[in-house]
Amino acid sequence: RSTHNEMEKNRRAQLRLCLERLKGLVPPGAAAGRHTTLSLLTRARSHIQKLEDAERRALHQIEQLQREQRHLQRQLEKLGVERLRMGSVGWRPGSER
Repeated sequence: RSTHNEMEKNRRAQLRLCLERLKGLVPPGAAAGRHTTLSLLTRARSHIQKLEDAERRALHQIEQLQREQRHLQRQLEKLGVERLRMGSVGWRPGSER
């Protein structure tokens, strides 16, 4: 029986430690006063959802920027080819005057 009590005491201490660490990772809630385990876990879930939403938005923005970069790269290559073509027919900057 005493072994079981000691194990339970250790389990509760470990749980308390984990909850304290979680409390340090989650932004404080709007409500002042004593926070329950339930409110801490609710805030943690909400914070995780906000982080996941921010990650989704960031990934979407990365995809958009990569598409734009590919488009600009194609334009740059096209301009380079045009420049080479114009150079081969004797075109020089300012010669169009």
